Amino acid sequence: MDFLVGTALIVLPAQHQVPLALATAAVKGLQGLRHRRKLRRAASSSGGMLEGGGLSEVQLEWRDLTCTLAGKKGGSSRLLLNQVSGCAAAGRLTAIMGPSGSGKTTLLAALANQMPFSPRVTLRGHIAANGVPLQASKVRSGYVQQDDLFYPQLTVRETLLMAAELRMRGQGGEEERRAHVEEVIARLGLAQAADTRVGDAKTRGLSGGEKKRLSIAMELISRPAVLLCDEPTSGLDAFSAEKVMGVLKELCSDGHTVLASIHQPRSSVFALFDDLILLADGEVVYSGPASAALPHFEALGHSCPTHYNPAEWLSDLVAVDYSSPETEAATKERLRGLVAAWRNDGAAVPGAEAVSGAPDSAAAEAVLAPPSRPRCGLGRQVALLFKRSLRQVLRDKATNIGRASSQVSSAAVFAAIYWRMRRSQSSIQDRMGLLQVSAVGTAMSSLIKTLNVFTREKTLVGRERARSGYGVLPYLLSKLAAELPLGAAFPALFACLVYPATGLNPRPARFASFLALLTLEAMSAQGLGLAVGAAAPTTEAALAIGPAVILVSIVFGGLFVNARNVPGPLKWLPHTSLIKQAFEGACVNEFKGARFELDERGQGTASGDEVLQRLSFGGSSVGGALANQGRIMVFYWWLTYNILVRRQARYQPLLPPANEES
Repeated sequence: MDFLVGTALIVLPAQHQVPLALATAAVKGLQGLRHRRKLRRAASSSGGMLEGGGLSEVQLEWRDLTCTLAGKKGGSSRLLLNQVSGCAAAGRLTAIMGPSGSGKTTLLAALANQMPFSPRVTLRGHIAANGVPLQASKVRSGYVQQDDLFYPQLTVRETLLMAAELRMRGQGGEEERRAHVEEVIARLGLAQAADTRVGDAKTRGLSGGEKKRLSIAMELISRPAVLLCDEPTSGLDAFSAEKVMGVLKELCSDGHTVLASIHQPRSSVFALFDDLILLADGEVVYSGPASAALPHFEALGHSCPTHYNPAEWLSDLVAVDYSSPETEAATKERLRGLVAAWRNDGAAVPGAEAVSGAPDSAAAEAVLAPPSRPRCGLGRQVALLFKRSLRQVLRDKATNIGRASSQVSSAAVFAAIYWRMRRSQSSIQDRMGLLQVSAVGTAMSSLIKTLNVFTREKTLVGRERARSGYGVLPYLLSKLAAELPLGAAFPALFACLVYPATGLNPRPARFASFLALLTLEAMSAQGLGLAVGAAAPTTEAALAIGPAVILVSIVFGGLFVNARNVPGPLKWLPHTSLIKQAFEGACVNEFKGARFELDERGQGTASGDEVLQRLSFGGSSVGGALANQGRIMVFYWWLTYNILVRRQARYQPLLPPANEES
């Protein structure tokens, strides 16, 4: 159905395109409204876990987790996790340690039910919360990933308030949500930075430790019972790392179940751990109280030297040394012995039986009630996202100043080259050249900016959508509305400078048409950038694909290849060229009704209409060019919508162990 609608937007006449686009948006809105009503009915009938801020204690358990990565082209498969079992108890800080490639992130992603889907990966085993299978428990959990992604121009308070408005709608009033945000800010030690912008490479903002604490705060907004953190100290200095881990330790005292992977922490951080899971090559080497880890390995003949960081010693103990064949064989043999010893004698570790104890039935019942997390309405989503997008756009001074400077410098260069063009025969070519480079420059400026920003933003949007924050349609509508003012301002700046300086048609109506053509072209180029950015896997790929598409658009833009000479199978390409629509409209705007001086021999083109006939623009109009450009813009936005919907994150399903399948 979506494919047919998109095709119709390209093929139908201009007068039918806007009604069709509005009708399509209305259908999507009604579908979303129906879906939200279902969510609200389900939420009201469930009772709502954690309503009013209560926190049910949850014990997270997993048994025989095995993750297999199939080899390419029939190659041998690799075990990322091999029958990993363990437990994380409420009120205790459980750390997952191990060398690089040991399976820490894989285990956390599996427990968070956020392991990216791959047809080559198989995940098997059991995960339960208070004895209830995780898929059926609906336990509320938070997952803090390694990279901290935020809108850099928003402050800490604005970021958390936005998350609360989107994810806590229906859970108390606005004052209650604001109070909860202030409580989270104070709990995470962010009070002094509450009104500081998050920042990025261009804008000074939060420190690395503050960003990590903000990531944790974002998950605490929904009051999770279980908090999973992947490398929360990665990239932080020792002081900031200890402060972040101290925050996680304090959360445990509130009854949260906290599980964090960490790589070689300092000794003071290691002392904060209640329980420790030590992994190596996808195998469990130790799982139990952190205080019992060193005695366990000492009993196996491996003693930690005095005054040595136990975390570093443990990581070195289970690491494989590949510096030579001899050391590789020796360390692999040692690791096999440690894994075998744990499998044989692990239950005898003091305290391990308490960590893996079975929950009572009352605790299991507490998990069965699904949490109430209805989205706010479509109109509310658009309003909130519009406010955020507008702040992000208007506060990004570095980008705005850069774009404005680019427009001014381009206008200055073009004005110097085409200064006060006369009505001579040679000025005909000059005018066509100026109109073409104006169209190309406007499109490229909008495209490159969009590609640079959106390819990073879409990852953040994907995470927010995974948290049931909002839908694709309100996101795109709000983005279009927020970026429209500046999207029009930069082409207008260029036009106001270059148009009078170069001696183009001085009539006010012609200038207004020129401005409208460049503005709408900039919006089409933004739509192209969004579509390419949504489809491309990386910023580098998007920056390679986008200009290539524009290059094709330039070739079929009306100046280099006459429409009459385009080969039959490619006749459709000029109709999709946003450069052609801008150039064609600008040529009609400039040449229609114009008169030119003949050369000294009385030869040449005296009428601008003859120029249009030569370009195959004789039957064109400015209004037709604007309508075609609008059609292309709508198509690219429709394409972006469908790409984002179809590329919603997919996660690896948890299958039962192979020996339990019927």
